[in-house]
Amino acid sequence: MRNNRKETNEKKQKNVRERIKSRLELYRERIMVLKKSHTVNGIQSTLMISFSALSLALVAILGSLFMFRFRTSARTTALSSTEAILQQTGTSLDENLLMARRISDTADYEVLSGNSLSDPFVAKNLYLLYEANKDAILSIALYDTSGSLLLAEPVAKQKEDPDVSHQEWFQGALDKPESFYVSAPHVQNLFQDDSSRYNWTVFMSRVIYLTEGDRPKKAILLVDLDYSRLERTMKKINENAGGQYYYICDDKGNLIYHPRQMPILEGYEKEPSAIFAIRHEDGSFPKVSLKGRDYISIRSITYTGWKLVSVIPGKTLTQNMINNVWFLFFILSMTSATVLLINRIAAIRIARPILALDESVKSIEAGKLDGQTIYIGGSPEIRHLGDSIQKSYEEIDRLMHQIVEEERLRQKSEMDALQSQINPHFLYNTLDSITWMIEGEKNEEAVYMITQLARLFRISLSKGNRIISIGDEVLHAQSYMNIQKYRYKDRFQVQFHLPEEIKTYCTVKLILQPILENAIYYGVETMDGDGLIEVSGEISDKDIYIHVKDNGIGMTEETVKGLLTGGEKTPRHGSGVGLKNVNNRIRLQFGEAYGLIIQSEPDEGTKVTLHLPAIPFTEENRKRLEEGQ
Repeated sequence: MRNNRKETNEKKQKNVRERIKSRLELYRERIMVLKKSHTVNGIQSTLMISFSALSLALVAILGSLFMFRFRTSARTTALSSTEAILQQTGTSLDENLLMARRISDTADYEVLSGNSLSDPFVAKNLYLLYEANKDAILSIALYDTSGSLLLAEPVAKQKEDPDVSHQEWFQGALDKPESFYVSAPHVQNLFQDDSSRYNWTVFMSRVIYLTEGDRPKKAILLVDLDYSRLERTMKKINENAGGQYYYICDDKGNLIYHPRQMPILEGYEKEPSAIFAIRHEDGSFPKVSLKGRDYISIRSITYTGWKLVSVIPGKTLTQNMINNVWFLFFILSMTSATVLLINRIAAIRIARPILALDESVKSIEAGKLDGQTIYIGGSPEIRHLGDSIQKSYEEIDRLMHQIVEEERLRQKSEMDALQSQINPHFLYNTLDSITWMIEGEKNEEAVYMITQLARLFRISLSKGNRIISIGDEVLHAQSYMNIQKYRYKDRFQVQFHLPEEIKTYCTVKLILQPILENAIYYGVETMDGDGLIEVSGEISDKDIYIHVKDNGIGMTEETVKGLLTGGEKTPRHGSGVGLKNVNNRIRLQFGEAYGLIIQSEPDEGTKVTLHLPAIPFTEENRKRLEEGQ
């Protein structure tokens, strides 16, 4: 037998050597064709292209780094400038609002407090207060809690039945008597204007207490701010913004000022960043929009809950970089041209000694591996190169044969390792059951169990063979299930429906048992006599499909995915081989196109399909598969 195996190995090595020689001869012929079809400058061109590609890649990397630096610098500069403008504008708006608050405090504490409204002092000083600040405010008015007008400066006729008690600024002051209420911009709707102008205004209202009689009387003091001052300030910073824009919104996202306010109010446009702004504190933040990455800067305005917001569209930053990009492109183009020139000169100098070796190689007879020699001469580098080529021809046959042999041994060792993962737990339990039967004088049952166990291990060993017939694998599975049915007191049924034709084909041994084991422990173990496991098979398109189906508890889709990818848990009483092991053994033997297919639904059961190639079981085919062919 050893001589036969030696002859087989020698024959195999001879076939491998002949294939290597024929492949090398084909390579040599192709090399000679290339050498005849190319000029001497071919090597120079190759070197130049290689060096140029490397140099251009470095230039491209440096250009990308510069571009990234330019982009980062441009973004940082834009954000710094924006935050400075926001700070300056916000301070101006804070001062205007603070001035309005001081006007309100002066009217309350120095004019109205402690004085009767009928006192001429009140009217005179309220007039003086208005005159001193009329460039910032439109009017000062005092209402009682029912909405009736008590005083107003300048003296003007109130519009007919304005019903101020239901207006936002009036209710806002009553709801928060301890603070100021600042309204959204609107057309002045309290007093008649002889010039028929529509003045936009912002109301600042608050609750004050008047001294009328014995008890203080609550009233609403209104300072009517000129909205045009705020509008001029915002228009100024929006001029020449280059795509960037600034706006103001309140704490609910309503727009106080916007450069495109009318289209937005009429519903033709939207400002989605307003919701983003009210949800963030002061600072600068990136925001991804449908048009790219925008940058939003926010600053809160004192006393109002308003937000001063700047939006820098991502395309604006890109447009601002155009000049830098063109300048960088010019620099990179000049650098690339210089690099190409230097690379050509270097390629010519490097190629000269290699061309001399190329001429010597052309004079060598092609197509013969044994006895072929390479001319060795010239400079030490060329001599070393020629010697290396000669040694490579001598070594290639030995290395290729070694690789083939190592690959065969590796596959065999992997199969043996997977095969050896069977845990003796099942054997221990079965022997315990046989012992219990003998002690209980159930000799016939013990004999039956021993017979089934013997047949199971006879097929498991299979004289050390890894490939057996499907018929033997089915007998092994039947013996296993007969033992399990005894152990489980017929709590489930098993049925085998396989055509006789299928049993004459090859398979890797011990692949049905782990699947049946899973069907018991993960499927029908907890069922009281209603469990059913069916084993069937078919041949389709020169492939074999063996199905193991149970009506057990089933599995989720996530669990099914984990069975073949490493997420499967070792069965509590099982062999521990697992479906992943079976799948790996089939693929290692027959290829990635084969293996296990698992289908399962919770409370519906599980179906595991074995996909195998239809290879007839003969001694010749078994040996070829055992050898990894």
